[in-house]
Amino acid sequence: MYNKVSVEDLDVRGKKVLVRCDFNVPLDAEGNITDENRIVGALPTIKYLIDNGAKVILCSHMGKPKGQPVPSLSLAPVAKRLSEKLGKEVVFAADDNVVGDNAKAAVDKMADGDVVLLENTRYRAEETKNEDNFSKELASLADLFVNDAFGTAHRAHCSNVGVTKYLPTAAAGYLIQKEIDFLGNAVNNPKRPLAAILGGSKVSSKISVINNLLEKVDTLIIGGGMAYTFMKATGEPVGDSLLEEDYIDYAKDMMAKAKDKGVNLLIPVDTVITQAFDNDAPSKVVTSEEGIPDGWQGLDIGPKTIELFSEAVKDAKTVVWNGPMGVFEMPNFAKGTNAIAKVLADIDAITIIGGGDSVAAVNQAGLGDKMSHISTGGGASMEFLEGKELPGIAALTDK
Repeated sequence: MYNKVSVEDLDVRGKKVLVRCDFNVPLDAEGNITDENRIVGALPTIKYLIDNGAKVILCSHMGKPKGQPVPSLSLAPVAKRLSEKLGKEVVFAADDNVVGDNAKAAVDKMADGDVVLLENTRYRAEETKNEDNFSKELASLADLFVNDAFGTAHRAHCSNVGVTKYLPTAAAGYLIQKEIDFLGNAVNNPKRPLAAILGGSKVSSKISVINNLLEKVDTLIIGGGMAYTFMKATGEPVGDSLLEEDYIDYAKDMMAKAKDKGVNLLIPVDTVITQAFDNDAPSKVVTSEEGIPDGWQGLDIGPKTIELFSEAVKDAKTVVWNGPMGVFEMPNFAKGTNAIAKVLADIDAITIIGGGDSVAAVNQAGLGDKMSHISTGGGASMEFLEGKELPGIAALTDK
């Protein structure tokens, strides 16, 4: 699907390389970074460039400053943390217009192996509109471009797409390369059998994902809040569970399509139900024959469903998982999600966790290191699974 030039294909010695990273990290009230996963994720690409004598110019957005300087969203704390992680000074170019006198002066002074970090690219209103003037300014600092921010690959902005028009080569960093290799291959050239597990609350947000995956998978498993719409489509009472009435017909169509394509589509056969959305609410398990009574709502998949879903993925060679099986934030309703995480950790398959809540669930279960690949982009990984072309990856130079 995508065969792009990678950072290792470039001759970077003595060259100024602009690198789009994802430093959109959470900060506390004092401006301390509370989760540095994204910074750690960027290190391999940055170290490779330093070791190969590039002049490394880093850029990223943080939060949503909406096109103006917001001091609490400055990347200054990131420069400090990066300096500590790399064991060398990362010069922070504090310019409210991002490419200003400080940035130009810092870049002019660079020796091979030096690192400069520019200010938040979203301080400029042009960034999210992908306007040429800002793309040109960013490009004017560098000789080559490397994109390593998968989390914004589904957006066409100046710092990941526009800038590629004004630099001769745009390469994938290690993080983006890994996403292309795992997510791209899982959907387009998988080791079979291929199973996908979809959860989360809404069918409506996963319509095109379901539709695209039914063209490609051998097994499709549906859990989480979206399962109740499918259960209702089979005529099962779902009580007060999350339900999207408008999507019942769509669920019926998808079940028919699965049958037509010979895809094994599975929905829960039993459910953990309660009368209140509360971790300590008394709960019980009902089967799909019994259905969920009025006044009760489903908050997790039941023990028989855990067994059914686990069995269905045991022989798979590739499994993609997006979305939890229940309200995993509440320990009493996290059993289904944790059980799926455990099964995926134990099977001999390529296991890909696609963004958002499933990543949180896998990490909460302490099983992150047992998965083949954990995607760094929620929205971007969803669009990959929908079969959409991601602008930030499409803009990279073809091999």
